[in-house]
Amino acid sequence: MIDRERQPGWSQPLRAAGVPAALGAAFLFGASTPLSKALLSSVDPWLLAGLLYLGSGLGLAAYRLVRPTSRRARLAHGEWPWLISAIVAGGIIAPVLLMYGLTHLAASSASLLLNTEGAFTALLAWFVFRENFDLRIAVGMIAIVAGAAIISWPGEPASLPMAVGPTLAVLGACLAWGLDNNLTRKVSLADPTWIACIKGLVAGTTNLLLALVLTRSLTLPPMVSVGAALVVGCIAYGVSLSLFVLSLRYLGSARTAAYFSVAPFFGAALSILLLKEAVTVQLMTAGALMAFGVWLHLTEHHSHEHTHDALEHEHEHVHDEHHRHEHDATQVAGATGKHTHAHRHDSLTHGHAHYPDAHHRHDH
Repeated sequence: MIDRERQPGWSQPLRAAGVPAALGAAFLFGASTPLSKALLSSVDPWLLAGLLYLGSGLGLAAYRLVRPTSRRARLAHGEWPWLISAIVAGGIIAPVLLMYGLTHLAASSASLLLNTEGAFTALLAWFVFRENFDLRIAVGMIAIVAGAAIISWPGEPASLPMAVGPTLAVLGACLAWGLDNNLTRKVSLADPTWIACIKGLVAGTTNLLLALVLTRSLTLPPMVSVGAALVVGCIAYGVSLSLFVLSLRYLGSARTAAYFSVAPFFGAALSILLLKEAVTVQLMTAGALMAFGVWLHLTEHHSHEHTHDALEHEHEHVHDEHHRHEHDATQVAGATGKHTHAHRHDSLTHGHAHYPDAHHRHDH
């Protein structure tokens, strides 16, 4: 089937859904920084990490019980290896490596290294998972990551030397999270709240076990602090991760990671508002770099003729250029709004602006 009609506006619905989701995820995750800082006065850092992740999983599990959804919560048989691998990489390996690194590194040094997660996500997306990019997207990613690095700069050169082993451990954690992000993209057509719930429960349990096993002098915090940490985790981690997965569906791994990398700026800005911290040249410089990088991504226009291979899958969708199928008696006949069922895409060749979303994972 050949359709030569150009549709320059097709990218707008994807951008309208994917970009706010990514920036919303970044804002909520960034908000966890000042909120977590306030909790550190009464909760051990390792225990707090476990409680935040656990709050994410438990909160989303409760949400799914209260508000059942018709969106696909199950995975196809061939998708389970992707999710399991993502959970192992991001929920088990990464926290273990990070905990080892944090034990032997200053917090300022670790914060600087953690900014490499976005870069690893993009590099893996581009060169391993074959996600398309051009010079504009690459420069935008570099500007955003550079801004995040500037925000995390400790400001004290004497504190910068880092032990090789712990440094490699933190970098390894970021690489594992970058792999996690790319693997999660493979299952991003499933319900984001379900995926985030599973990942939160696994990561939370892993971090709690690390805290209990490795911190021998650990004292349990007040229940009020435990409750606050669970609530912060539900919102700043659970809702954030759900939005992140949704953005992966529409924008792909690298672009989602780029937008999400502005989280440190949101955290610093909220620290100014909530903790009355000073506005610095460092913050303004980082903000300008990030704004430039985000602008490069927002103004991207990737358009060319491409071919969709025949495909069968299931996800929430509306009837648009890529979903012009009929419904049988067991489906939602004549549905015009969002609905979910297994459907088939016939082979189609056409040209329009697009992102590397679930329907545009073709070679270039």
